[in-house]
Amino acid sequence: MEHVRELRQRLLKACLAITAGLCIGLFFAEQALDFINQPYCDRFAKQCRFTAQSPLEPFVLNLKVALYIGLLLSCPIWLYQTWAFIAPGLHKREKKWSYIFVAVAAPLFLTGAFLAYFVVARALEFLLTRNPELAVDVNLTGYFDFVTGMFLVFGVGFEFPLVVFMLNVVGVASAKKLLSWWRIAVLVIFIFTAFATPTPDPFVMTGLAIPMCVLYFVAVGAAALNDRRRARLASQDPIAQVADDEASPLPEETELEETADRTRADDWPSRRNDDVP
Repeated sequence: MEHVRELRQRLLKACLAITAGLCIGLFFAEQALDFINQPYCDRFAKQCRFTAQSPLEPFVLNLKVALYIGLLLSCPIWLYQTWAFIAPGLHKREKKWSYIFVAVAAPLFLTGAFLAYFVVARALEFLLTRNPELAVDVNLTGYFDFVTGMFLVFGVGFEFPLVVFMLNVVGVASAKKLLSWWRIAVLVIFIFTAFATPTPDPFVMTGLAIPMCVLYFVAVGAAALNDRRRARLASQDPIAQVADDEASPLPEETELEETADRTRADDWPSRRNDDVP
């Protein structure tokens, strides 16, 4: 029950932080929406207009944008509350790797979203100029969902090297084995981008697949450095060099006798005090 109460308190703090961020995001929702609409307006300045299916749709969209802004503004608080609940159950080494992964994951996700912002313009040009004789009215909510979906797909795709490096950290695959899988990895990357991207054009798929392939080889290089570090530490530890099915060497007989003598000397005062009535 103590864990349940702690979880309730931390969820309450996280929700309050998100609500406060939502209130702040309401003041910047229109500016954020203009920034998201910029790729479309830059390419199609003469027809930079959007349609709405109901009078309520622009208001609901502003609330959605404000919620996303609130999640971004409050992410240090709700991420800290999540980490504070999980961290007591982790070992020191696990905490160290968690810090490293979080420190690398956030910039990778932002880099992927930043790249998606420029790829959107190319995708719109391919999709909306196939039939120039047709007048296309772009829906406001549909366009917003399309762009944010691109941000999410590119951001998640850029987290792929972390998954590869995690396989090396937990001991599932060495750097040599990961390098031998590069053909399979490239195939999986292109299949993922073909199904995950919301557009059927080749520009978006290639724009995501090529950086993911480059990041895969970067992750393999990081895994090679990690394997070298493990080998160096293992060379300094004689027990680590023993195979799992091999008995480790025992200390010398003199060392065992000295250890036993020190143990008896340390226990002697306590035994003497126990005998005193």
